[in-house]
Amino acid sequence: MAALTRAFLLYLAVVLQVSCGGAAPSDILYRVPEEQPPNTLIGSLAADRGLPDSGHLYKLEVGSPYLRVDGKTGDIYTTEIPVDRETLRDCRNLFEGDECFLEFEVSITDMVNTLGSGPRLIEGRIEVLDINDNTPQFTSPILTLSIPENTHVGALFSIPMATDKDSGANAVAEYSLTAGPDADRLFGLQVAVDSDEKLPQLVVMGNLDRERKDSYDLNVRVVDGGKPARASSALLRVTVTDQNDNAPKFERSHYEAELPENSPQGHSVLQVRANDADTGTNGEIDYSLHQASEAVQSLLRIDRSTGIIYVKGLVDREEENFLKFFAVAKDRGPNSKSSKVLVTINVRDQNDNAPNIEIRGIGLATHQDGVANISEDMPTGTPVALVQVSDRDEGENAVVTCVVAGDVPFQLRPASESTNDRKRKYFLQTTTPLDYERVKEYRIEIVAVDSGNPALSSSNSLKVQVTDMNDNTPVFSPAVLKVDFAEGNQPGDKVLDVMATDADSGTNAELAYSIVEPAATRLFEIGADTGEIRVKNLLDREETERYEFRVAAADKGVPSKTGTATVVVNVLDRNDNDPKFMLSGYSFSVIENMAPLNPVGVVTVTDADKGENARVRLIVEPDNGKFMIQNGTGTILSSISFDREKESTYTFRLKAVDAGDPPRFSYVGVTINVLDENDNAPYVTKPANSSYTYMSPVTPLDTSVEVVEAEDIDSGPNAELVYTITGGNPYDLFHISPNSGEITLVQVFTGKHNGLHRLVVRVSDKGKPPRHTTALVHVFVNDTRSNVSLIEALVGHSLYTPLDRDIAGDPNYALAQRSNILYGSLAGIAGVILVIVAVVVIRHRLQKDTKSGYQAGKKESKDLYAPKQGPKNGKGKKSKKGKAPKPAKPLEEDVEAGLQKGLKFNLINEDVTDSPRIHLPLNYPPGSPDLGRHYRSNSPLPSIQLQPQSPSASKKHQAVQDLPATNTFVGTGDNNSTGSDQYSDYSYKANPPKYSSKQVGDYANTPMYNNRNIYWTNQVW
Repeated sequence: MAALTRAFLLYLAVVLQVSCGGAAPSDILYRVPEEQPPNTLIGSLAADRGLPDSGHLYKLEVGSPYLRVDGKTGDIYTTEIPVDRETLRDCRNLFEGDECFLEFEVSITDMVNTLGSGPRLIEGRIEVLDINDNTPQFTSPILTLSIPENTHVGALFSIPMATDKDSGANAVAEYSLTAGPDADRLFGLQVAVDSDEKLPQLVVMGNLDRERKDSYDLNVRVVDGGKPARASSALLRVTVTDQNDNAPKFERSHYEAELPENSPQGHSVLQVRANDADTGTNGEIDYSLHQASEAVQSLLRIDRSTGIIYVKGLVDREEENFLKFFAVAKDRGPNSKSSKVLVTINVRDQNDNAPNIEIRGIGLATHQDGVANISEDMPTGTPVALVQVSDRDEGENAVVTCVVAGDVPFQLRPASESTNDRKRKYFLQTTTPLDYERVKEYRIEIVAVDSGNPALSSSNSLKVQVTDMNDNTPVFSPAVLKVDFAEGNQPGDKVLDVMATDADSGTNAELAYSIVEPAATRLFEIGADTGEIRVKNLLDREETERYEFRVAAADKGVPSKTGTATVVVNVLDRNDNDPKFMLSGYSFSVIENMAPLNPVGVVTVTDADKGENARVRLIVEPDNGKFMIQNGTGTILSSISFDREKESTYTFRLKAVDAGDPPRFSYVGVTINVLDENDNAPYVTKPANSSYTYMSPVTPLDTSVEVVEAEDIDSGPNAELVYTITGGNPYDLFHISPNSGEITLVQVFTGKHNGLHRLVVRVSDKGKPPRHTTALVHVFVNDTRSNVSLIEALVGHSLYTPLDRDIAGDPNYALAQRSNILYGSLAGIAGVILVIVAVVVIRHRLQKDTKSGYQAGKKESKDLYAPKQGPKNGKGKKSKKGKAPKPAKPLEEDVEAGLQKGLKFNLINEDVTDSPRIHLPLNYPPGSPDLGRHYRSNSPLPSIQLQPQSPSASKKHQAVQDLPATNTFVGTGDNNSTGSDQYSDYSYKANPPKYSSKQVGDYANTPMYNNRNIYWTNQVW
């Protein structure tokens, strides 16, 4: 529907033709359907009149509120108020086929050549075309119709017609009838056409018997001819009555009358009369109005019995000039019949309206409160107003004559070529040049008289004010104004006064001062009347040292003239700024061990002030002698050498003081970070060198063996550690993670792998050059771990074996398989010999004792049970029974002996039951692994001497190295063994270990613990 409407509008809205209704040749006619949406283009005056689409001002004078005009192009558009053809005042009582018009007027002013040429006025009409926007309606949703019984087949009965506010093809088009099963064969519908009206009639198609059924309900539907069509329905209730076979008949087919306007109430207009051939009540007639509009019902009434139409309300031709309706005559019979007749009444005009004079602005001439302003320099013939004279009457009563009264230099000139006498327009224009100094204002009286009898007149007036020309520009003297102004002012302080003069007078000489640059108005303000310049905000020389802006003096003439001057404000300095460091805090980094009096860092300080106020001196606070600063360069020097491990950070403040009066100062914090040098080697925290881990030969692969943990007191890359296995892994059984230090099993154990494995782990940092330390990780592989003393002895021997010698399992595994029988035989023979020797010795002693006997008081020359003194190759001498062993040699002697002979074991028997005791040196030759120092550096324990702590100490073999107690291993049977106080019977005194290039613990083929079959060899252990 919307697409069809737009297409129809485009086809019709551009049709521009001369009206067929008697319009003047200059009038414009547009056609547009009603009910168009807002901003619908109706036509373009610029294109239709052949005018340029620029340089002209178009203004709608008549046509609101339904229309608006684009001021530049002259395009006419619809507004928010829709044009409804059925509600337009001039279109409410049109006959079928009559046209509906909406009038408009537009003034055109040439904006390019404004002098000497007044505006033009264009009149036009818009024919409003009907659209199907109304639905046909019956007078009531329930219609009643009485039909006598025994009515012959084919009889017609009129059905009340439906009305449609639309016209033409959109009016009522057809009727249809729907009946139930009981009435479908009894009734039909026929539509008659009378004067282009469609009259629905009910056709009796069967015999009616009131006694059988006295009423029927039918549905009658009406459809208009619009596209799309609109329709409505009503219930037609047919009552079967006794026969009344004659309908009333009017004496005339059409009644016409003329009614003077302003006729009094009760005035008789005309009488309609109808006759009925029936008799009795069937021949008695009642009259009523049919299809009467609201205006007709409010102005007229009809006598029900006589048919006389009377005036009911105030008749005003200017409101309703034509009345059209139907009069209905209906008999009073039980089966009433009716007929209708058309009645038209023309309202005759009376000269009851005086002419109306409307004065309004035209083009560029605007009015306010009945006053028009015109400049004295406007040329002759300049329009100052548009005068429209109209009379609501018609004919001679509407012919109006209009003149300007009095002796004034103004006249009326027709504004359009329209021949419409009822509405005329004139330009009120000047006839001579105006002089402000002679006459400043005029009162113009306009009189209009119509041609009625008697004639009616009216008048209206307009006040025209002549305005003075402003032809002088304000002037400043001098044109450049300079002033010195100190910073740190108070808002509102006065800066200076400016003054300008204007040669004009009156309002043209009244000046208003302003600041031209918008940016300057944020800091300065000027009195509009006084020219006094004040500062709005606090000025800061450090932000801006010089301000330059323009001030203007504008007179109050129309148009205004303006003069300007330049103002220069020089801002003087005050000491209002603290010295400012470039950073809120400084942080410098220096390398440790740097020599004193070297630069540490440079600070930068500025002062936004000027001169002495900006000269800054720097001071170190607190001044503890560690740092100094050079004024001028801001360089910080150190007075000390740095050691990061002693103190890694230094903090102090710098104070900056300027030379102002009074001086201003500020502080900044300084942090000196000492960077690390790789001057510390890593130290191992876990495991202890004397600890071990037990593993079964069937341990699965990827089992974690041990985690080597180490620390480095350096920082950064100097403290990042890398772990590697450098020895003790000839079979590649184990792998260590270089980052985490975790040792895992990567090869399956075989028979030759049973026994002790000593892994030499190197822990290196990433410094340049790197530093490292060495850790020992012992792994004991065996089916059982019940013989703890054996494991402890193996670990003890391992600690003094050279690191370049691999300790990895059983070195005699192959020989042991072949020599087990030989060893058993030798052991049996040795046992027999020992028994024989023992028997011989015992018998010899018994014989001697028998011979000599016991002599009282005689001292024994020799202890029978004292063991013989051992050889001097390192074995300890046997002591006398009940005495403690001799003290060890001094440390210096131990060092010398260790350098010459290597590490020896001293087996000292305190008594018969003592087990061999292992004495370990606490000082080692240079070049040996620096194990003790790693642990000593991290141990909080004091240095102590080895002393027996428990009676059970003599029954255990102890292997003690130069390590803190927490890192001293004594086996407890755990898989991952650590130091244990349960088996640690000796404390220690730590001495700096020293190693030679020759490793300690070289005992080739030296039998130890023969009952255990333990040997030291140059092969893999």
